Order: sequence, then structure tokens, then C-alpha cells
Amino acid sequence: MSVRRLAPKEVQPESFAFTAENLAWAEKTIAKYPPGRQASAVIPLLMRAQEQAGGWVSEPAMRYVGDMLGMAPIRVYEVATFYTQFQLQPVGKRAHIQVCGTTPCMLRGAGDLMKVCKSRIHEEPFHLSANGDFSWEEVECAGTCVNAPMVQVWKDVYEDLTPADLEKILDAFERGEHPASGPQNGRLTSAPVTGLRVLTSPELFDGSMVGQGAGLALAREALAAKAKGETAPAAPPPAAAAAAPPPPPKNDPAPAAAPAAKAVEAAGDADKEKPKKPVAPPPGGKPTDSTAE
Repeated sequence: MSVRRLAPKEVQPESFAFTAENLAWAEKTIAKYPPGRQASAVIPLLMRAQEQAGGWVSEPAMRYVGDMLGMAPIRVYEVATFYTQFQLQPVGKRAHIQVCGTTPCMLRGAGDLMKVCKSRIHEEPFHLSANGDFSWEEVECAGTCVNAPMVQVWKDVYEDLTPADLEKILDAFERGEHPASGPQNGRLTSAPVTGLRVLTSPELFDGSMVGQGAGLALAREALAAKAKGETAPAAPPPAAAAAAPPPPPKNDPAPAAAPAAKAVEAAGDADKEKPKKPVAPPPGGKPTDSTAE
């Protein structure tokens, strides 16, 4: 975990305030929480402040949110510096590229995507490009491992990337366009990249086998018969209901006691053979049979 600090004072704006639209949204969001729990809205309000400010959270924005929620500024700073979804430095005006660097993406070429960022944006992460339009960073898993490698820009993810794909995405943002998100290799969501190979028969999905009582074997026979132009085999009659098992007895016998272990039995026999200890007579009383012995 890298050290996360607020941007230096010379970068911080003098003040921050929500727009009228965002202020109405913030008040509605705060009202979702019970009285005394308004501080629970700190994360969504910081996210909205970050979006309004162009992708990063300034120190005045943190204090502004804290005042709305009745929180000490340090409590808001703790949240903003802990969660890496909050950017503490100014980011690119057009796009901030978050490159996933976890194992699946690295195995699939995330290192080459980082090379593109280094050549197009800046050699080091968290730095603005020369024109201020772009910035980038390496992040942990963004949850699209099956479509690795990927990058996230604001709220959109771009998957199944090659370096050339990322170059085109950066070009589109540079032109002021919003490139289509999702897989960039033509596949649908996370479907097999080679296309479907199993469960491709339309009969499995058009409802023609619903209610036929056909099991897997019969379904295969029906498909094979149709492929040959033959009549599909009839479904077997439903099996007779199995006889219900007899009800358990109302009063189950108590379980038999477990036999004593041989070592326990031997210890008991040894205790029987030991001489009895003398017992002192009660004060002022006559000796009993045990004391007389």
C-alpha cells in the first residue's frame, strides 16, 4: 500500500460547493440514513464531489462534505485517504486510465498496456500528460479477470485489450469522443472468445422439449433422430411413485451403554483391592464398625 497524501496547497482550490443539482442529490442521499447515522453517506458524497471536480477530491471538498454530515475534517480525510477509489491529485481532464496489474491481467499483457501509458501519458503514474488531458495509474483487480487485460476509465471498463486497442481508445478520448466500452475483440460480455461449442441446438431453448419428460439421454436421441430425419423416440411413461418408507417408531429404544474400556475396568479392580483407610471416631462418640476394625 503506497502512502496517500493530499495534494499540496498550491494545487488545492480555495473552496468547493456542490452545484444546485448535486446539492439536491446529496440531501436526498443523506435522508436515506436514520437520524444520527448521516456520516454513513460520506463515501457517496465524496464520490459525487470527485465527479463534479473533474475526477479528484480536494481538501476543501472534504471539509465541505464533513460540514454537511457533521463530521470532523480528520474523519473525512481518513476515509478519502484509505479508499483508493478517491483520487487525491488532479487527474487528466479527458481521461484517467486505471490499468489492472493483478495476476490474470499481467499474464495476458497488462505490462504492454502500461508501456503505452508511459509513452503516451507520462513515465510515472499519477502524473499529468504534457497537455493535461491524461493521467494513469496501476490498480488492483477490477473484477473482469476473464476478459483480461483491461483498463478502467471513470466508470467504464475496456476489456480484451491489445496495445493497439488502447492506443485507439486514447485517440478517441483525445478527440473528445466516448469510445464504446466492454470487450474490444468482438465477443459478447464474457462469452467464450472462440464462440459457443456446446448447447447450440435451438431445441434446447425454444421450449419444444418442455413437459416431454425427456431426460438427458432421451434428449440426445431426439436431437440425433431429428438430424437424420427420423421420428423422435417417445418419452417413457412416468415411473410409479415409490412406496413411502415406513414411519419411524414413536418410542425409539434407548441406545445401549457403551462397554467400559479394559483400562477403566482394570483401574476399578485395583481400587477394590486397596485396604480401606481408617476413619477417626466422631468426637465423644462410640467407635463405629469401620473404626473398630
